[in-house]
Amino acid sequence: MKEPKVHVGILFEPQIEFILLNPYRLNGMEISGKQVVTYNEGRILWNGRLYDELLFEPVNEATDAFELLDVTIGINFHWERKEDQRFLGSLKIIVENKKLTGINVIHVEDYLTSVISSEMSATASLELLEAHAVISRSWLLAQIHKNKEITETQAEYSAFTQTDEELIRWYDREDHTRFDVCADDHCQRYQGITRASTEIVKQAIAATRGQVLTSGGKICDARFSKCCGGAFEEFQYCWEDVKYPYLLKQRDSKTETTLPDLTQEAKAEHWIRTSPEAFCNTTDKKVLSQVLNNYDQETTDFYRWKVVYTQEELSALILKRSGIDYGQIIDLVPIARGTSSRLWKLKIVGTKKTLTIGKELEIRRTLSTSHLYSSAFVVDKEDISPEGIPARFILTGAGWGHGVGLCQIGAAVMGEQGYKYDAILLHYYVGASIEKLYE
Repeated sequence: MKEPKVHVGILFEPQIEFILLNPYRLNGMEISGKQVVTYNEGRILWNGRLYDELLFEPVNEATDAFELLDVTIGINFHWERKEDQRFLGSLKIIVENKKLTGINVIHVEDYLTSVISSEMSATASLELLEAHAVISRSWLLAQIHKNKEITETQAEYSAFTQTDEELIRWYDREDHTRFDVCADDHCQRYQGITRASTEIVKQAIAATRGQVLTSGGKICDARFSKCCGGAFEEFQYCWEDVKYPYLLKQRDSKTETTLPDLTQEAKAEHWIRTSPEAFCNTTDKKVLSQVLNNYDQETTDFYRWKVVYTQEELSALILKRSGIDYGQIIDLVPIARGTSSRLWKLKIVGTKKTLTIGKELEIRRTLSTSHLYSSAFVVDKEDISPEGIPARFILTGAGWGHGVGLCQIGAAVMGEQGYKYDAILLHYYVGASIEKLYE
């Protein structure tokens, strides 16, 4: 197998401005300098002519680059901002949803160098970076394969179920059909060559070149999150109802191996309100800085955290985030939890409406201006009026992210404790193997 290429959706705007920093080819012509493309009645307007799609290809693939202006990063996250970004590879412009989409077509290993550099801090250890290189490569190639299958079979990929009592929705791949992955945290954070990739990242990519996690002859869907909170979540509680043999419940520990049944409310509550031993139970700044970039470091309580809302804040927030008017919020009732204590069904009881929502990301998006750290939380109500309306809600929670697959903070601690990258991977992906797909 030759090294594949990946199509990355970077920018979704009615008009895209970019600079070809070297000569690029388009239909046999050589073009360079600043360019503007504009959406025009279902087509692309460029230099006074209309096109269905445009593909600008570098003359010299190893060094030629282009710059996209005003790219939004951190979409819907608290640190959302715009910046100019620089990329190797080709630039493809297509029409999608009455806008233009700017797509970067790039070799997998170049893509990974950027992803690992922007996902991980420059201080990360070599073991952590090698583990991350294998995960990111596996996840990417599994997604490309899954997309091909969905396209070829034209399979209906449905990501929610709705009744009068329930809205269960998950966020995974449903929005990307014309490219493989997007460039934001929804997929993997990718910023081209905007920021210099560090030598240690290049070393980690080269050392693991072509290596992927496999299970049962297939590439693993290698998920990861910031902090599992001490226990691994299983895939089916976050996304579609599929159980993967390598994404199993387990303690994030080698010393404490027994895990209570956190799908049971009483055990989940005890787990969340205490601070059990785990690799990711750390406040060590040296370790946290390996995983957290500057814009994530504004907070350090990930293993256990607290959020307080007044009645006014919570009812306004839920209305704004969900578009559903529940009236005043009477209660948030846990209905179903996964193996890490993360809620995948939560009943919102209001004076005007009651609805059970899920899965974990829908719950996190509904209860926060961006994303609640995780859906592993318990709720305390304070100052309840005679009519049963609480004045305050206190959410006490565990972990950051979905908790499925590799726990980045736990893996950083393992690296510090001397575990090698393969041992780290096989701790988080139970029973998987590491194989080399291409030279």
